[in-house]
Amino acid sequence: MSTLPVYRWRLAPEGLATFRQLRALGLRPAGQPVVAQLERPRRRRGPLVAYLYRVDLARPVRPMTPAKRAALERANAARRLCPECGRDAGYRIPASIGMCTPCAYPDTSAA
Repeated sequence: MSTLPVYRWRLAPEGLATFRQLRALGLRPAGQPVVAQLERPRRRRGPLVAYLYRVDLARPVRPMTPAKRAALERANAARRLCPECGRDAGYRIPASIGMCTPCAYPDTSAA
């Protein structure tokens, strides 16, 4: 079993990029395998890890179609709707509480 090469933070060779770096260039990995790993050390915990992809094999990001944009807007609107009171909360409702803040904590809003 082969292991991935590991580079320290800011020492990755040219031609490799993280997913976010590819996205900033308007590219996507396009199904290519991870070719290396980038590690950023931390003091009291394990290192932060980012996977690296080859830039020359990356392809342009697919454009947003009107149907995709409409579906995304509907999904975001559904995440703002409180299932308890049925109102638009004005923010994405956290999955941890599953309802808007006034419904989750009714005693604190009466103060």
